[in-house]
Amino acid sequence: MNTEALRGLLNHAPFEPFELITSAGQRHIIKHPEFAILLPTRIVITDPVADSVSIVSLLHLTEARMLAPASRNGG
Repeated sequence: MNTEALRGLLNHAPFEPFELITSAGQRHIIKHPEFAILLPTRIVITDPVADSVSIVSLLHLTEARMLAPASRNGG
């Protein structure tokens, strides 16, 4: 996956949460564009709830999947 494809996902308006999948099968969910920093060869993904940070090489990203948006009316 390249930086332009990821930049498009991060800058999409309105933002839609998505999941990145690596060649090792790891899954990283990006719930908000401010929770990711895109670098030329890597992406830094944060999860403030879990208090974790992951640094992933773009070369190891195999897939991006859009996640279902949260219901706005609670049901």
